[in-house]
Amino acid sequence: MAVPGTIARYLPILGWAGTYNRSVLTNDLVAAVIVTIMLIPQSLAYALLAGLPPVVGLYASILPLVAYAIFGTSRTLAVGPVAVLSLMTASAAGAVAATGTAAYMEAAITLAALSGIMLTVLGLLRLGFLANLLSHPIISGFITASGILIATSQIKHILGVSASGDNWPEMLGSLARSVGETNLWTLVIGIPTTLFLFWVRTGLKPALTRLGLGIRAADIVAKAGPVIAVAVTILAVILLNLGEKGVNLVGPIPSGLPPFAVPSTNLDLIAQLWVPALLISIIGFVESVSVAQTLAAKRRQRIDPDQELIGLGASNIASAFSGGYPVTGGFARSVVNFDAGAETPAAGAFTAVGIALASLFLTPLLFSLPIATLAATIIVAVLSLVDLKTPSKLWRYSKADFTAHLATIVITLLAGVEMGVIAGVAVGLLLYLWRASRPHAAIVGRVPETEHFRNVERHSVITVPHVLSIRIDESLTYLNARWLEEYVLEQVADHPEVRHVILMCSAVNEIDASGLESLEAINHRLIDGGLGLHLSEVKGPVMDRLKRTHFLDELNGKVFLSQDRAFKELARDDGQGKTTSENPSSWVI
Repeated sequence: MAVPGTIARYLPILGWAGTYNRSVLTNDLVAAVIVTIMLIPQSLAYALLAGLPPVVGLYASILPLVAYAIFGTSRTLAVGPVAVLSLMTASAAGAVAATGTAAYMEAAITLAALSGIMLTVLGLLRLGFLANLLSHPIISGFITASGILIATSQIKHILGVSASGDNWPEMLGSLARSVGETNLWTLVIGIPTTLFLFWVRTGLKPALTRLGLGIRAADIVAKAGPVIAVAVTILAVILLNLGEKGVNLVGPIPSGLPPFAVPSTNLDLIAQLWVPALLISIIGFVESVSVAQTLAAKRRQRIDPDQELIGLGASNIASAFSGGYPVTGGFARSVVNFDAGAETPAAGAFTAVGIALASLFLTPLLFSLPIATLAATIIVAVLSLVDLKTPSKLWRYSKADFTAHLATIVITLLAGVEMGVIAGVAVGLLLYLWRASRPHAAIVGRVPETEHFRNVERHSVITVPHVLSIRIDESLTYLNARWLEEYVLEQVADHPEVRHVILMCSAVNEIDASGLESLEAINHRLIDGGLGLHLSEVKGPVMDRLKRTHFLDELNGKVFLSQDRAFKELARDDGQGKTTSENPSSWVI
């Protein structure tokens, strides 16, 4: 029986479940096993980063994956805790409660619920385009700065010292004051584990293949690198009795499936958390949809950004009601899921089963896991997010984008993640408004022996002294209307021999009320000076709106279908009743 279109839109699972077969099941199961192996230590580590008990990371990796499998549109996106959202959760929850308290846990759960509701509402209203408020330079800058903050925040666990701070200077200062208290046994665990995990990312797979192991098997073993680190360091703690030598351990982790949790309905708490929840929603969605689109393009698939909002919203709501915290699609695990051959979101559901089994049976084994091992896992993961090449690329390509990128990095490092996001959006919008208020315009002339018109400063073109052709490369709105008025009158003043002004409107897609008012002002000023104002290549929708006004009746010039026709006609008329030669050789080049 055919599924109604509306239902199928909101339940993408109905689209792929009907074609599910044994071959797809096998591929999804293999991918799930690999991602589960990777996700267990990551989930524990990211919960630690969020200031939550490690088991909460496991809780946030079970039901959210099932919810996304039902409502998400990406075939390979792997949802769960990620570093940036964990840091943002710690920042937001830490502002309303002390770490380790029941109130802190309640705040984290409420953040997930608020984020889920916001994402779902945005999806139902089809407002996925709002993510465009964050440009790539801003997102890149924020993630780079967040990676630096996260890595810095974990150094204390590598050293075995107590340190704190909400921004980079505070973190560095606190670490400097505490470095003399370094626990050598913790350092012996932390530094080799960090170096090993860095090597695993690039060197283990080639080493295994050189030893004769198959590529697929070598890949699986390499992905299990963090699990190897966990097992070895747990064994070291037990054999050397490091718990009694000052090495901080994870300690008891409750076994069992996620508990049923209820987000807070305290309006005062919600009032404190809704802005951070909104920022978490936006950052999480942008990160997730970017990964999903990239992976979908590799298989010539597509995703629906609006439905992705609903899928992520459902995942966060599921996380809240199962004792988790905000989640989104992670880059590293999604790429692993993709490379491992996952074909449908069912791979995520199978991963959830694997994490659930780990929560039931493996948590007692993690009692002796050093916190330093989890810190090393986080440091290696987040440093891959730090992009030091982008600033130089942006500097060469766009000074404005470089400014937005650098401002986001600096403000995030100095003022924290929330202010970094807000500042990034603000800087991006200000730069956009500044650019929009000063659009590109050029004086153009005709390319010899063609009907094309180009910038006189870039090309050898034909012009005549009494005709000034100005190409406007932007819609005329309240942001730039005054600028255009001043630009045209300034050019007329600089060219006293001009008798006709042509505004070439081929790039003008809209003229709002302010733009119309400026055109009217330009027209009246030129009439007072005895000059004619003409328009060329006006687009149909723009012309339709102009016809509904008195502007065309008051225009003392003409509206030409093409710039070439306007130039040919007006080149013969100097505006003083004289006709110029039709011989192009007499025109100025």
